[in-house]
Order: sequence, then C-alpha cells, then structure tokens
Amino acid sequence: MRPGSALRVLGVDPGLTRCGIGVVDVERDRRATLVGVTVVGTTAHEPLDARLLAIAEAVEAWLDRFEPEVVAVERVFSQMNVSTVMGVAQASGIVIAAAAKRGIPVALHTPSEVKAAVTGSGRADKAAVTRMVMKILRLETAPRPADAADALALALAHAWRGSAPGSPSAAGRTTAMTATALTPAQRLWQEAEAKARRGG
Repeated sequence: MRPGSALRVLGVDPGLTRCGIGVVDVERDRRATLVGVTVVGTTAHEPLDARLLAIAEAVEAWLDRFEPEVVAVERVFSQMNVSTVMGVAQASGIVIAAAAKRGIPVALHTPSEVKAAVTGSGRADKAAVTRMVMKILRLETAPRPADAADALALALAHAWRGSAPGSPSAAGRTTAMTATALTPAQRLWQEAEAKARRGG
C-alpha cells in the first residue's frame, strides 16, 4: 500500500528486445521508494506481432497490478538509427494505448531530460544514471539490465519534474516546496526548463 501522499509513477524504457518497466512511489518531500521493476525481453527471431503482444501483456498486467497515477515513457528521438526508432516507437505505442484505455495520463521525456533530472547532467552515461537510481531508491544492488534502471529513472524524473515549483505540471497547484528545498539535480532541471521557455 502506497503512502497517502505519494505519487505512483510507472516508467517505461521502450524497446522490442528489452522493454524496461519500473514503478516508484514518490512522496511530497521527494523521498522515493521502489515498488517494482522488470524487463520484458523478446528476440529478433520472433514474429513482430508476437513481440508486441508480449510487451502489451506485460505492460497491461503491471498497470492493473500497481495502478499508477501516471505513466512516463521515453520519447523517441532522431539520433537513433531507423531500426531502433521503429522498435521504440512500436513499443511506445503499445504502452500509450494501454494507459489510455485505463484513463491513465502519459508523459514523454527525452533521455537527456531524464539524465538531467536524476544526475544533474544531460550527458551522464548509463552507469551514472544507474548509480543515482540506486542512491535515490536506497538499493543495495543495481537493477539489471540497464533498461530496468532507465525505466526507474524515467519514473523518478517525471515525479520530480511534476513536483518542482514552476514546472509545467506544477502550474496552478499549491505546494509548500521552495527552490531551496530542491535537490541539486532538480534545481538544474528547473533552470534548464526556464531557459528553454526563454528560447535558450
């Protein structure tokens, strides 16, 4: 059972070969707790329909089991090669449709946004993201494979972004948090958002 004030976020690092799924509860003071994490794996030897069905069934089972208030999904970005873009886009579509069917809002975040939110640097490597996920969630062992940590990072990034004063998702919502209460990573995130709104 989640704490009464906690926001439950399900993060998805989409992909056909490995699709990471992570669920976290984040309280108003930004304390985050791991609820569950898994990676759905399929192989290139399987038919596309079977691969998408495996992802769809896993995502729907996790949505029904954990009942998140929001789903955070990695946004497709142009630096990927075409085959990777296709796989990510197909898996993302499955996730978005499953959430929409249940009336759960979906937020899309780029990898650099997630890295900035969790580590303070949009250029952090996977190892740095994993270390910070472990620290934030107080984990003794790293989630494996990396897709699992990435899914948790997505969920954390969305929850922190939503609770940051001045962020789009916090607009119009009463909060007792102040800029001085933010973590260094959250402050960098907020500054980056403000800069983006000013046009760079």
